[in-house]
Amino acid sequence: MNQVVFNFHDVILLMTAMLCCCFALLLIATNPPKNISNYFLAAFLVAHALIPLHELILWGAEFKLQVRAHWPQVYFVGAFAYYLDAVLLYFYVKSLVFRDFHLRPKDYLHLIPFALFALFMVFAFYRFPGALRQEWINTETFVYSPGYIGMDVLIKCLRVGYCVAGFLLIYKYKDILKNTHSNIEKVDILWLKILVVGFTLVTSMEAFLALAKIAGLFVQYDFLHPDPDGNPIEYIGLSGYYALFVLVCTLVFTSMRYFSNFEAVKQKDTKEPAKKNTQEKLLNPEYAAKIDGLMRAQQTYLNPELTLDMLADTLAIPAKDLSMIINRHFNLNFYEFVNGYRIEEAQKRLIDPANKDKTITDIYLEVGFNSKSVFNTFFKKLVGKTPSEYRQQPAAVAGN
Repeated sequence: MNQVVFNFHDVILLMTAMLCCCFALLLIATNPPKNISNYFLAAFLVAHALIPLHELILWGAEFKLQVRAHWPQVYFVGAFAYYLDAVLLYFYVKSLVFRDFHLRPKDYLHLIPFALFALFMVFAFYRFPGALRQEWINTETFVYSPGYIGMDVLIKCLRVGYCVAGFLLIYKYKDILKNTHSNIEKVDILWLKILVVGFTLVTSMEAFLALAKIAGLFVQYDFLHPDPDGNPIEYIGLSGYYALFVLVCTLVFTSMRYFSNFEAVKQKDTKEPAKKNTQEKLLNPEYAAKIDGLMRAQQTYLNPELTLDMLADTLAIPAKDLSMIINRHFNLNFYEFVNGYRIEEAQKRLIDPANKDKTITDIYLEVGFNSKSVFNTFFKKLVGKTPSEYRQQPAAVAGN
């Protein structure tokens, strides 16, 4: 058989779909118990595997002809994946950031575009006789109809919006982490940024192409007989295929290294506010002074892995109450609160004659820091001098 069914661009689409499916199966097979985030990622990959297949069915050089002749019933099935993949990516990011995330009734509102597209396809395509639908497929009339192009623009712009929402959540992540962790330098989310930014780039290119089709309706561009030498729009579409392939490859090869090291936090408590007597206790300065005394006496801040939950257990205070005290009485987040005590301890040790043979690195590690740059930044901010300058003037400092 010498018939050519796939060209090189088509092979890239096939490889992208295969990588997505294989990686999704790997995630499901190796997923730790109760790890919901990997299920969202697997679902995203499965949905995203349908997209290159859909593109292949619509635009594959020879493959589309085979589908039209033998499997016309699958022609628009993959289009539904456009209404799911970005939503699933957003849920994946959210489930990574918040360890107590789970789907709530309001989250199903994200399926409204999917339902609208299903209704559109029923009334604009599937309700017509099979022979007419086959003609629309063969002539590509339906795929360039104003209604289909309008739905295409809607979802592809919406996908960009979900990507932006996911990126904003990642951008806020380290600030959120500061409310529960005393050291955040070990948290590496570069791979997650690459995934979301890369997917944003791909979806933006696809949205641009969809908008170009809208413009083509007004300038009477002949979609069915385009320039045989190609055009910028076609090149952008092909570039999107390759960008998606590279993105999926990057995701596969970086996942095993980084996925298990993500530090999740709890979502904000949206339950009813504390009762009046509880609020009075939390706003009592004597209660805050007790917390301060326990911190200095027990020196739990020396633990570099200290978290809000760990400190709350040590102090026998509910984590939510402790967080409120730190925010209201000390006007700090947990990260600043704990590292303030570490800086005080570092000041003592830097001018202690017993530590004269210790380096600054030895001291900042002893007091709970794990990053020299963070230690220097906090020290300069709170003391007004660098650790080296402070250590060189022990007499003057001690006198103060």
